[in-house]
Amino acid sequence: MRRIQRLTTIILILILCLSGCKKQERLVSSAPQSTSAPQSTSAKKEDTLSICMIGDVLLHDELEAAAKQADGSYTYDFLFTQLKDEIESRDIAIVNQEVIIGGKELGVSGYPSFNASYEMADALAKTGFDVVCHGTNHALDKGKRGILNALSNWKEKHPDIHVLGINDSEADLDRICIMEKNNIKVAILNYTYGTNGINLPKDMPYAVDMLDESRVRKDIKKAEETADFTIVCPHWGTEYSLETDEMQKKWTAIFRECGADLVIGTHPHVIEGVEEFADKDKTTRTNNKGNGDMLVYYSLGNFANWTSNTGSVAANCMLGGMAQVVIKKKNGGETAIDNYDMVPLVCHVSDNYKEISVYPLDRYTKDLEEKNAIRRQTSEFSINYCRKLWNSRIRLN
Repeated sequence: MRRIQRLTTIILILILCLSGCKKQERLVSSAPQSTSAPQSTSAKKEDTLSICMIGDVLLHDELEAAAKQADGSYTYDFLFTQLKDEIESRDIAIVNQEVIIGGKELGVSGYPSFNASYEMADALAKTGFDVVCHGTNHALDKGKRGILNALSNWKEKHPDIHVLGINDSEADLDRICIMEKNNIKVAILNYTYGTNGINLPKDMPYAVDMLDESRVRKDIKKAEETADFTIVCPHWGTEYSLETDEMQKKWTAIFRECGADLVIGTHPHVIEGVEEFADKDKTTRTNNKGNGDMLVYYSLGNFANWTSNTGSVAANCMLGGMAQVVIKKKNGGETAIDNYDMVPLVCHVSDNYKEISVYPLDRYTKDLEEKNAIRRQTSEFSINYCRKLWNSRIRLN
């Protein structure tokens, strides 16, 4: 009897051991599968970087009034709610902050001498922008104090955001913004053609990055020595013109000669064309080492505005674009554009301030079109008008 009990005990122990071994084998065999997918995703992300940029955030009086709250504070979040997810999803998101953010102490104001409350910076940060271009013709609307206030606020509240185009020191002027993400170094430069006739402060000749040829050539050379890819964001062109002008053509040639890879322009307040330049090998996009491959968005138009213009100019001002570019580092280490796009955007304005926002054109409805307050200034504005204008100006390869 004891023999049988011992045999039974031994058999039970063997069964338990064997079942435990089988369970352990399953765990071991599944371990590599659980780690392989993240490794693959990481490797893919390490050599690819997505970029987006929106055009002029132009805060006319009506938009400032919409932003003002009952307690005297401001909130500008409503301008970005329809596009926040798209902007946040990009590795580098750039905005052209047309007006200076000098704070309420300098007086919040619209055209012709713009100034926004500090909450504008908060809204840009919350939306997910990484780079703010302040180098515009309105940079000196509030003089030296406007620039110093803006930079101080950015550094104190949002130190991780790269602010370009305005400077509080000579060293700041000489600094090249280089961002490194996904194992790719990207240099970003911002310049303006002028400041509406307002002279640079005598004790701050470095206050605004101007389109000065010797400075631009020096900056791009320095950028090319360190970065894998160079972006230039010029504030240029002719206001309300759908065509590129001689200034833009001149600077395009200079940027390309110096080695810029991507140019994204602002200032005209309306959309202009997109042009891709290629070197002798037109089958493969390569990094621009001088007079090589370069992509130019001549003007993204307005992002947000409530223009006082009428007729077709007013209608044109309500259509903008968001540049979208993906760059990739190839096996040989060279970084070039992989693909690009431009998303049409419509600025919706309303007497009901809670309804003001910017929408992708493909999500802009007939109901919104009929409610857009810009129709009081122009009978030409419509969804169809925006589509026709877009198709007549934007040609993407």
